[in-house]
Amino acid sequence: MKRLLSLILLFFAFFCFSFVSPALAGDAAAGKTVFTANCNACHMGGGNVVAGASKGLAKDALDKNGINTLEKIVYQVTNGKGAMPAFKSRLSEQQIEDVATYVLSQAEAGW
Repeated sequence: MKRLLSLILLFFAFFCFSFVSPALAGDAAAGKTVFTANCNACHMGGGNVVAGASKGLAKDALDKNGINTLEKIVYQVTNGKGAMPAFKSRLSEQQIEDVATYVLSQAEAGW
């Protein structure tokens, strides 16, 4: 009986946690500070003054460009691409994770 109960609890835990979206790893409040100091000039309000709205930070633009996960945003900020410079030599890994968390949370909220 204990074995059956253990299996049921294990299944229940697996089932429940399989559908929970993972928490964002960075600190969005700290990320806002990093964003304001380093990203806001080009990405004010989630836009993109250099390459236009299609390369902005709105949810639909992130989805369209395949940069819609925390890991992909961290990669983009770290390594840059096109007109966007790499920030790996200017920001710590924690600052990059924080700003990525901020960007993703703002995109989800509609900026």
